Amino acid sequence: MIVRFIARDGTVSTVAANPGDRLLDVAQADDQPLEGTCEGQLACATCHVIVDAAGFLKLQPASEEEEDMLDLAHSATRTSRLACQIRLTDALDGLTVRIPA
Repeated sequence: MIVRFIARDGTVSTVAANPGDRLLDVAQADDQPLEGTCEGQLACATCHVIVDAAGFLKLQPASEEEEDMLDLAHSATRTSRLACQIRLTDALDGLTVRIPA
């Protein structure tokens, strides 16, 4: 499966991933600037990404804890999510996410 990252400068990176992979791990392996400081424990928002609208509709809804962390994220949008909370599935093949400014 393929995941596309759009960097802050608009550069697009296309990465191969596997179903079951965590989006944060895929991003970090591609040297995207996502820290994931809390290692997926929902204690920070350093892995905040903006998911394209089509992909966002295919995601499981965010938990209340994730929503609380997104409230603290800089430049959060309606389609913002934490990359540590997204497990890739076949349905997400072609997912495009933007790294926020």
